[in-house]
Amino acid sequence: MSQQPFSAAALRGAVDLSRLGGGNGRPGAPASAPGAAAQAASAPAGGGTGQAGDGVPGRSGALVHADDASFEAVVNASLTTPLVLVLWTPQVPESVQHLRELAQAARDKEGRFQVVGVDLAAAPGVMQALTPVLQQTFGQVTALPVVIGLVGGQPMPFYLGVQPMSQVDQLLDQFLQAAVTNGVTGRVELADADAAGGEADEDAEAELPPLHQAAYDAVERGDWTAAQQAYEQALREDAGDEQARLGLAQVQLLERTSRMDLTAVRQAAADRPTDVQAQLDAADLDVVGGHVEDAFVRLVDLVRATTGEDRDRVRTHLLGLFDVVGSSDPRVGKARSALMSALF
Repeated sequence: MSQQPFSAAALRGAVDLSRLGGGNGRPGAPASAPGAAAQAASAPAGGGTGQAGDGVPGRSGALVHADDASFEAVVNASLTTPLVLVLWTPQVPESVQHLRELAQAARDKEGRFQVVGVDLAAAPGVMQALTPVLQQTFGQVTALPVVIGLVGGQPMPFYLGVQPMSQVDQLLDQFLQAAVTNGVTGRVELADADAAGGEADEDAEAELPPLHQAAYDAVERGDWTAAQQAYEQALREDAGDEQARLGLAQVQLLERTSRMDLTAVRQAAADRPTDVQAQLDAADLDVVGGHVEDAFVRLVDLVRATTGEDRDRVRTHLLGLFDVVGSSDPRVGKARSALMSALF
């Protein structure tokens, strides 16, 4: 760690901000209408979880949310206030819970750092911008959330996946000591909800329909069968329940990937580029890991390379992943066009 604060320009050497577009999502909101797990997880930029009203880091609140459009503001805010960047996705509920735990840690430490949540489904450019830093530290992102310290414009990758908060607290103490050494000692003003430990935010959350709540509770305890049954019942009662349809697709994806050995799947996909099952499994992991476009390109290319039943199997699987991401996501629209071109 340098003994001098970095400037925002210095960060451009570590984080490729040129990859950021104009932003394709609202701060804190997924690019598609989420299922129950995502609905309970996401905190829109207008309130909740003690975040700043406009989602701009450095304002009041232990937790704010950022997307592609606001990420450069995150870099600038870290020049004065230590930030902890959390890359999460609604498709991995434990990443949502860990985001909340880190926000509580920021409250416990009286605003000495601020947590910035980035929903990877809504901010693919952020992941692209951070890829060089992450590859240098981890090689490959194999779990979510991805947790990164950001101080004085300098990224400090912390860890992948959920870690025990007892260990995380020690890491945060070291991070804050490094921030002091680099002259980055700003604090955030804790909002009323923060002072109440986030209770006001929990009370303010919109109540889910009973079957959606049952599905979300089942996801939280890892009971995929019960979650699917709840969503299926919701669809039987209301065939037009878009939230249930998306939630069901997400749960089915989570169930499939929960049984996978990531290293083995990646190796199989690399070794057998025309093996349909190997490529379907790799595409599932791509989506769970936030690499949505990679998954779509992989399967569109496979459609081109297959015929008959194999082609139909790949096409059906790809349509299912469209349901996971949501039809309103521009990446889905782009992939649908590519699929039509591949088919005809």
